[in-house]
Amino acid sequence: MILLLDVRTGRALVRQGGRSAYAKASRQGPVAVHPLGLEGDEVGNPRVHGGPDKAVYAYAAASYPLWRAEHPRHRDRLVAGAFGENLLIDGLDEDSAHVGDRWRIGTALLEICQPRQPCATLARWFDDPAMVKAMVANGRSGWYCRVLEAGELAAGDRLTLEHRPEGAWSIAAVLKASYTPAGAAELLALAAAPGLAASWAAWAARAARAPAAKPL
Repeated sequence: MILLLDVRTGRALVRQGGRSAYAKASRQGPVAVHPLGLEGDEVGNPRVHGGPDKAVYAYAAASYPLWRAEHPRHRDRLVAGAFGENLLIDGLDEDSAHVGDRWRIGTALLEICQPRQPCATLARWFDDPAMVKAMVANGRSGWYCRVLEAGELAAGDRLTLEHRPEGAWSIAAVLKASYTPAGAAELLALAAAPGLAASWAAWAARAARAPAAKPL
């Protein structure tokens, strides 16, 4: 059984010189979901965050104990919400979550479309630039979803997989192709992956022509 443990939203605030909605609080009861995300959730920097392909950010609950074991100095901060997630999910991780997966949660239908790429906001939250490199190295990035059908979801809802494309790429496989050398054929296959966010597909196509191209 795959279960939604926590639903979190946040308002954009000025924090350490930048505007961010990274800090999110748990929501009780049903929360409306629309094409740009959860009701009550804001985006601090719309240039790089938000939009239909980053509408909802999900994270694996099983990753938190691993983070705490590896980074004991941040143990008190490594609790639900530490990575700015909207949805904390039990029973799904980067190996089992696939691009193009369509998950019914409550009455909403979400489609996984890309991994999260850690940025300076993560470093500021922990006051530790090494946390960005750590997320790249361990692959516990979480994943973004687009909203195919608006609706409502709530903590305690079960997730039901309604569709997985043939030959779907796991989030872990997408990350591996982006952070380690990959051949042109593999990158072209990634570019054509059903459901992949347009920005990732464009990067993979460029990288296939020029393998030295930097990741997104």
